[in-house]
Amino acid sequence: MKLDGDLLGIQEVRNMLHEAKQAQKLLEQMTQSEVDEIVTQMARSAEAEAERLAALAVDETGFGLTADKKAKNLFVAKDVYDAIKDMKTVGIIHKDEHKQVWEIAQPMGVVAAIIPSTNPTSTVLFKCMIALKARNAIVISPHPSALRCSVESANLMHDAAVKAGAPPGLIQCLTHPSIETSNELMKHKLTDIILATGGTAMVKAAYSSGKPAYGVGPGNVPVYIHQSANVRQAVSRIIQSKTFDYGTICASEQALVVDDAIKSQLVEELKRQGAYFLNEQEKQKIASILTVGKGMNPKVVGKSPQVIAALAGISIPENIRVIIAEEISVGLAHPFSVEKLCPVLALYTVTDWQEGCKRCIELLEQGGLGHTLGIHCEDLPIIEAFGLEKPASRIVVNTGTTFGGIGATTAIMPSMTLGCGSFGGNITSDNIGPQHLLNTKRVAFGIREMPQSTIPLPVQQQAEQRVAETISSSGNFDKLGITREEVTRIVQRVFAEMQK
Repeated sequence: MKLDGDLLGIQEVRNMLHEAKQAQKLLEQMTQSEVDEIVTQMARSAEAEAERLAALAVDETGFGLTADKKAKNLFVAKDVYDAIKDMKTVGIIHKDEHKQVWEIAQPMGVVAAIIPSTNPTSTVLFKCMIALKARNAIVISPHPSALRCSVESANLMHDAAVKAGAPPGLIQCLTHPSIETSNELMKHKLTDIILATGGTAMVKAAYSSGKPAYGVGPGNVPVYIHQSANVRQAVSRIIQSKTFDYGTICASEQALVVDDAIKSQLVEELKRQGAYFLNEQEKQKIASILTVGKGMNPKVVGKSPQVIAALAGISIPENIRVIIAEEISVGLAHPFSVEKLCPVLALYTVTDWQEGCKRCIELLEQGGLGHTLGIHCEDLPIIEAFGLEKPASRIVVNTGTTFGGIGATTAIMPSMTLGCGSFGGNITSDNIGPQHLLNTKRVAFGIREMPQSTIPLPVQQQAEQRVAETISSSGNFDKLGITREEVTRIVQRVFAEMQK
């Protein structure tokens, strides 16, 4: 009998979760050095297979460039690994001798990992490494359009971990992915924490699952170019960043906001470095293919400028690296103002930094709240003003937002999962790492005594206590022949003493 595909997928989820849970219990007993060796071997395998996995991803999804996807895989294998290799994740990870508080790391258990189609191999490598570094198991739900390369990446990580001494079954990857199987994975009783990277609907589903979840939202990243900026450097960094893997990283630039005083200089430099400015007719044609309903058109995601132009029925030179349209409005009716995971940019002109500030906030509110903002500027007070006021978790200064946001060209924690904080409906604004997949227990020693209570007893209770003490001091009542009248006089005397 042929099984229904959804039922088969749901049963696979349950089987994998049970196996992962058993393996995690064994990993939890391993030492820091044993865990570190496992992660080291995983990183080495990721580095060795970076190009092969990149080619698989491009071949299967049709998104991006092999060279750039290889660079993302190497970013995980080198930059992320360097950032986490010495991190303590086993036993007592910190002692505050002065306050006498110890911090103890304990794994969360089984991580449910949702993977996007735009970065399918690098995200799998990343989530596997940080999960095992924190002594968790992981079950991966790949995007259906990136199944083969995601499974291959997970198998590579699993084999490297087992070879280094990890129990088999720690890393699992679904082979029948669907919305139904992802929901089963996120809601199952054996799942302890969700790490979701994907579209808004997927992130919302993760937060609605009833489980602790790290979800990351979209990044409609605005970039302000102040009149003090080094325009040539700014343009070079912006174009390198926006065209990297054809714009598939969510931290990539989406709109440029430039001071009018340097607009002509900026436009000239953009053209010199490979930008194509659309005329009004061409702008309408490109706008018609950028979105489908309220979302991105998957046919343009991760495609070259030439492919995008051809889809719109226009022709551009082969040396063009990015397409730009001048825009004056923000909203769903203006497709250039929303997130575009492809080498297409909007250009806005403002009179000064205050107007630029307002425009950047508008763009963030259009779909990038809490994610990333870029600024090219040499005026520190302006940079400070932007950092203080903007609802963005990463304010990236004088570098490409793609690279600055993930921590490749900044000192931010290197990561492929970028939290958007409460601005974007996320639980954290951090770049996610192993520390987010740990329970931290605290052993706290008493360092001071609690003062004794000085609150007086109620008057009646004090009287009763004093009477009892007085009568008790009289000895045997019967033998002494104390009468009711004498007891009354004793009580009256006590009250009189209390009034003094």
